[in-house]
Amino acid sequence: MPTAIKQQSKKRRQLRARAKISGTAKIPRLNITKSLNYIYLQLIDDIQGKTLVSIHSKSLKVKGKKTNIAKQAGQALARKALDKKITRCVFDRASSRYHGRVKAVAEGAREEGLKF
Repeated sequence: MPTAIKQQSKKRRQLRARAKISGTAKIPRLNITKSLNYIYLQLIDDIQGKTLVSIHSKSLKVKGKKTNIAKQAGQALARKALDKKITRCVFDRASSRYHGRVKAVAEGAREEGLKF
């Protein structure tokens, strides 16, 4: 499959998921962005267009498998969110499947008390 077609398909999946999801100040959107080596997590208020809480897996300074690092990133994000009195969020997996690192982030955040 040529790269352009893959990118178009990914963009279409992302837009389809985002059409149903929106974050507010009380219930922000948990956005997940994966790169080859790292994972970026943000809690976003779409109404004001602001990032309320963010974390980067590189800032954790943890070694191990990427899924374990993703789980710890989810736990760290949940702790930061709870410090800011955010207990609920809407999960936005973008164009990724709920599998692997994305699933690990969700499980880690749920373990620390974030509800979605």
